[in-house]
Amino acid sequence: MRAKSAYLFVCCLTWLMLLPVASLHAENDDGLDRKIQLPKAMGTIYELLEKVTDRSGYLFIYDNQAISNEQSARIRKGEYTICQAIYEITGNPQLQLRLIGKHILIQLPSEQSASISYNIVQDSLFFTVEGTLLDAYSRESVPYATIGIPTDAIGTVSNQNGDFRLRLPDSLCRSVVRISHLGYETKELPVSKLVEPSQVIILEPKVISIQEVVVRLVNPMRLLHNMLDKREQNYSTKPVYFTSFYREGVERKKGFVNLTEAVFKIYKTPYNFPEAGDQVKLLKMRRISNEDERDTLITKMKSGINASLMLDVIKNLPDFLLTEEEAQYNFLHSDITVIDDRLTNVVSFEQRKDIKEPFYKGELYIDAENDALLSTRFEINPKYVEKATDMLVTHKSKNLRITTQQVVYTVSYKPWNGKYYVSHIRGDLYFKVRKANQLFGSTSLHTWFEMVTCKIETQDVTRFTRNETLQTRTIFAETSFAYDNLFWENFNIILPEEQLNDAINKITSKIEETGGLP
Repeated sequence: MRAKSAYLFVCCLTWLMLLPVASLHAENDDGLDRKIQLPKAMGTIYELLEKVTDRSGYLFIYDNQAISNEQSARIRKGEYTICQAIYEITGNPQLQLRLIGKHILIQLPSEQSASISYNIVQDSLFFTVEGTLLDAYSRESVPYATIGIPTDAIGTVSNQNGDFRLRLPDSLCRSVVRISHLGYETKELPVSKLVEPSQVIILEPKVISIQEVVVRLVNPMRLLHNMLDKREQNYSTKPVYFTSFYREGVERKKGFVNLTEAVFKIYKTPYNFPEAGDQVKLLKMRRISNEDERDTLITKMKSGINASLMLDVIKNLPDFLLTEEEAQYNFLHSDITVIDDRLTNVVSFEQRKDIKEPFYKGELYIDAENDALLSTRFEINPKYVEKATDMLVTHKSKNLRITTQQVVYTVSYKPWNGKYYVSHIRGDLYFKVRKANQLFGSTSLHTWFEMVTCKIETQDVTRFTRNETLQTRTIFAETSFAYDNLFWENFNIILPEEQLNDAINKITSKIEETGGLP
């Protein structure tokens, strides 16, 4: 059916695997000399260190030159200090151990570890500006605002609490930070005013006076066609490099199950070559998972990275932007607003009432002057979203019944050097899960992914080699990696909101092997 094939644009990009799993337990931390009880066990070093984590609450950070995860090890039943347990499991009493908060850093002796490069960004060459964005009248937080340097391709976005942190090179200490958001006055502040921590920044809603608008009937189809016709004028026709922060997570019963974060270098192909796929190179990664739940589910997301790439709707036109599919939708010029101090037309769309398949509904935000698409928010029509479940969920346990509740995507673009580039992408998918033989007692499940462009490069852009390229259609959370705490302290990320911060402080990191930042 043609209608059914149209909505597969994004629906088939996310995949969940759900199975029963047992729970683990972690206690409070007391120091490296704290004593713990360990059972007699055999396995890999990785598996045995997990047992130490289960009984101590400490997480491990180490490089693959210090410890080989897959090396076989054994430990006798008994009482150990945490320090003794690590030496017993690794078989190397010369390892240097350092306690950092809830992490134990394991290193080779200093003379052996001198050759290990962690690619740490030197604090002396960088500084941090940070703050919290609030609405001037409601005092509510302003999420997903764009924060960056207008003269440079460096930026980030605020989290759901309106918090942001921007890491900048020392050469930009005299620059200006620009803050913009849909429907608000753009704000520019000297960097010097944001260096102090806990800055509260008030954003004023943009009120459009009647003098700014020539009142006339606006044909939404003309706006749509003008936007498509001017893609060459508004968007890059050459490949570029993005340095992007990526995050995906799973929440169950509003509690955290797992979180994976990464920094990618992306070879981004231009919109006029949709057949040329984007490439992703993994620079850094960290994964945190909660295994302290009883009677829970293993939930894994497949193709979250690929979904983020496909949601570049200027390059990968969804059905509601395809001319041949326009008859499937009703379009309406529904509002006028402001993005980055630019007058913006809002075009709403929804599938025709006679179509009963799960198509999209949403809004397109189109610049009133240059016809560039600045942002879009769309979702699978709530009336028919349950019909999309089979396209979103596979490999579930036979005794589970899963129902899709809501699927929402947002995409925004930002201008730089006269062209617009993908700025922020987010997808949120909500489900209800219950056992097949139960009428009541369903569980809420929320999976999400997002990607923000932190830096854009247009010089000397070439494709990556095959060995450098990360597969984007796999379960990214299963990728091997090495955790580098100092790197994460010095990179522009989307700050975790309160709930996420609380989860990170409680759940267990999985530390594995990988390469470093080139």
